[in-house]
Amino acid sequence: MKIISSIFRMAYYKTTCHLLLKILGGKKIMARADLLCELIKYGLVNDSANFRKATEALCAEERSKQHTVLAAKIDELLKRSHKAIAKDNVFSPTTNRGGTSDQNLFFEKIPQKRLDHLILPNHIKLICQDFITEQNRSDLLQSYGIEPRNKILLIGPPGNGKTSLAEAISEALMIPLLTVRYENIIGSYLGETASRLARLFEYVKTRECVLFFDEFETLGKERGDIHETGEIKRVVSSLLMQIDTLPSYVIVIAATNHDTLLDKAAWRRFQIRIEIPKPTRNNLEEYYRFFEKEKDFKFGLQPSTLAKKTSGISYAEAEEFALLVYRQYVLSLPNDNVKEITEKAIRNWQSQVIIAHKNNGRLEICQTDL
Repeated sequence: MKIISSIFRMAYYKTTCHLLLKILGGKKIMARADLLCELIKYGLVNDSANFRKATEALCAEERSKQHTVLAAKIDELLKRSHKAIAKDNVFSPTTNRGGTSDQNLFFEKIPQKRLDHLILPNHIKLICQDFITEQNRSDLLQSYGIEPRNKILLIGPPGNGKTSLAEAISEALMIPLLTVRYENIIGSYLGETASRLARLFEYVKTRECVLFFDEFETLGKERGDIHETGEIKRVVSSLLMQIDTLPSYVIVIAATNHDTLLDKAAWRRFQIRIEIPKPTRNNLEEYYRFFEKEKDFKFGLQPSTLAKKTSGISYAEAEEFALLVYRQYVLSLPNDNVKEITEKAIRNWQSQVIIAHKNNGRLEICQTDL
């Protein structure tokens, strides 16, 4: 089976290499000869890591020349190539006594969101770009005895882009995003949760990926909390130990809305800690402009006006509002009085926005003006 698998993988690389050359051959401006030679060399010998790096370099060069269509085509080929390799590299999933397969411990996603599409403060963009460069040039760092950083903690209120940023980093590195499924991790028997965590980490060590822990405080709670049981404390200790053993090609990104609940030792595990703030009025204005461009659509009011009227909301709420307007616009066609639709949506939004507050275990519903 391994021989057959290798043959298929080699055939896939040769096919991908042929497609890339076919795409490039149709262009008047060719990529650098040394990059093309590297691409062919690594593709023919089935060197997946270097094949991908040469293709990434080729893609970056074409993008720098403003050949955006060509760069997008190469990006798509890379994603398809990685998806095929990932399927081939995965060992057969095991099932524990409770019937939980290893692959049920996470949800796998091929990332779509791009870092340059996210509205982030400049210092956060720079941190992410440095991190991506370290990972892409890990061979150089390792030749000097240095490992690239591979652990990021994202902090901030819900709805402001922590999950989107994890996906964008995954997309930039061209590796899948594996989101941990707590409902299949946390067990009811003594030692079951720690055992499943161990299986999860053993699995992810077999592939390049981003392992994403949303609401990280679910597992990484402070061990000094007198209200927590001994089992939870053992789970936290097991989790931290497993994080320490991960190779640098496995990226761990954890997100939390409640950083004060995290164990102090968990904080120290993450080399990069990023606090993502709520959007400012200028951020919201930029988001509405991006939405108009993406949908080829105009709200009928200036984005600055919309940002003023919706000031204080999260990106998730801004997206919900923008989609509400766009949805009503589509349903009203061929009537295209967008300004009237937007103004009506603002009035409805201001009277119907519901904020859910947890109050003594109950959901308290209230209304607010934006």
